[in-house]
Amino acid sequence: MATPALNVRNRARATNATSHVRMLCIATAYIASIQSPLLAAPVSYSVDPAHTYASFEVDHLGLSMARGTFDRTSGSIEIDPVAGSGHIEIMIDTASIDTGLDKRDEHLRAAQFFNVEAYPTMKFVAGTLHFDGNKLIGADGQLTMLGKTLPVALEITRFNCAMHPIRRKPACGADAHTRIRRSDWGMTTYVPTIGDEVTIRIGIEAFELP
Repeated sequence: MATPALNVRNRARATNATSHVRMLCIATAYIASIQSPLLAAPVSYSVDPAHTYASFEVDHLGLSMARGTFDRTSGSIEIDPVAGSGHIEIMIDTASIDTGLDKRDEHLRAAQFFNVEAYPTMKFVAGTLHFDGNKLIGADGQLTMLGKTLPVALEITRFNCAMHPIRRKPACGADAHTRIRRSDWGMTTYVPTIGDEVTIRIGIEAFELP
């Protein structure tokens, strides 16, 4: 005959197993819905600022690559894989620049570079999205920086959607990158001693809106 303690443990194991199966079923159903050819309506997402990282790298004196991040990013995404359409809008707080050295960050916030007092936001907006099947692989849009707006193309990799295991909400994530010439936007300080070509990268996580 099973003891009361053993019965309690068995019930706890059964409850945990049921919970895991339920979570697996929800995640499987969500992934299937994304991949289903019946998906007809666009899905909207809100960018998770706690898990979205914008960064840049630029040649420094021909000796090394200088790198930095922007610590505050927000935005929204709409995707319709069946129609092959969607919309992306990403806003970056330029004052949140972080290269690991306070004095250098203050210099980069000044008028010679990002001029954050006059232009506190850098924005990327895309209305043309490219898909390989249901997978987002690129976006053509416009980057606004220092008050100037020019076309930019993003290459997108690692695009994945799933049920978030902690928040238990549908979520998508991706890595994106592009290369620009900063002088095209009027940021010419120290070119070419400090490189003109800048690689911009952004790792995005976003939650589906209700």
